[in-house]
Amino acid sequence: MRSRAGGLRAILGLLMLMMTVATGSAEDFRIFRIGTGGVAGTYFPIGGLLADAISNPPGARPCDDGGSCGVDGMIAIAQSSNGSIDNIEGIMSGGLDSGLAQSDIAYAAYRGLLDGIPPATDLRLVASLYVESMHLVVTADSGIETIEDIRGKRISLDNQGSGTQVNARIVLNSFGIGEDDITAVHVKPAEASRMILANELDGFFAVAGYPTPSVASLAEERDIRLVPLTGPVIEKMLEEYPFLSVDRIPADTYRGVPEIRTFGVVAQWVISAKADDQLVYDITKALWNDSSRKLLDNGHGKGRAITMDTALDGAGIPLHPGAERYYREHGLVD
Repeated sequence: MRSRAGGLRAILGLLMLMMTVATGSAEDFRIFRIGTGGVAGTYFPIGGLLADAISNPPGARPCDDGGSCGVDGMIAIAQSSNGSIDNIEGIMSGGLDSGLAQSDIAYAAYRGLLDGIPPATDLRLVASLYVESMHLVVTADSGIETIEDIRGKRISLDNQGSGTQVNARIVLNSFGIGEDDITAVHVKPAEASRMILANELDGFFAVAGYPTPSVASLAEERDIRLVPLTGPVIEKMLEEYPFLSVDRIPADTYRGVPEIRTFGVVAQWVISAKADDQLVYDITKALWNDSSRKLLDNGHGKGRAITMDTALDGAGIPLHPGAERYYREHGLVD
């Protein structure tokens, strides 16, 4: 996968820089950390593509010679995390330089609507990336065909700190299902898939761009079903939570699984308002150059959905001034 190659290249570049620092010959450089999600989800490979796009370590061939077209002196690294909330907390604490987050979680965090988490008033948008679909993955022999059928079943809601867990609880609440009505488990999709194969779990929620690796690999080893999330209760839920939208997962996205109707949110690249304006301008410029376009188109199925035309979709938080300057120059902001 392209993201793994990019991550390896970043590591090799870092080793090279450490060696040159030791000899006193290194140029100026900076490490830029992008918080993503679990390694078997969609955020991690997408974060790897973003890291590839904006990296341009000292000594790399220039862009016009077929080399890196990123930000001069930058080595960006995709860092695994628990997901949206974890990334936002990392950005606000300074532990991360930027991160990926669901649009609804970014909106809630910015406005102080997340329980136990101070308002993330310094959270800013770099770009909206693609739509993430809610998956409710169950085994084909689980007897679960509708959301109501999960009562009494072993279901993972994902880890604390993930946007999936927030959205899963919205679904459960909308249907009047409490966590005590199921055997609730809190693990990442990769671990949930392992537990299903070991017959320790009946299903799991995952909000991710399709195809998400954890679901795709599970479908190759065991017959699965995606539970449709549609109907009057979901329609009322979408009215109550306008940051959610109707979505679908096409047939054969996963082996043997027909098209299903569900809902989705927008995956966003977010950063702190304290990040340097020129740096964020350069990052935004690097994201949308022709070289990055090739990386995105060839690196992951959702990479092709990342376009500048939709870069401001679902923007529930302010743009970073550096990104805003770039979009204004290209006619996306008045």
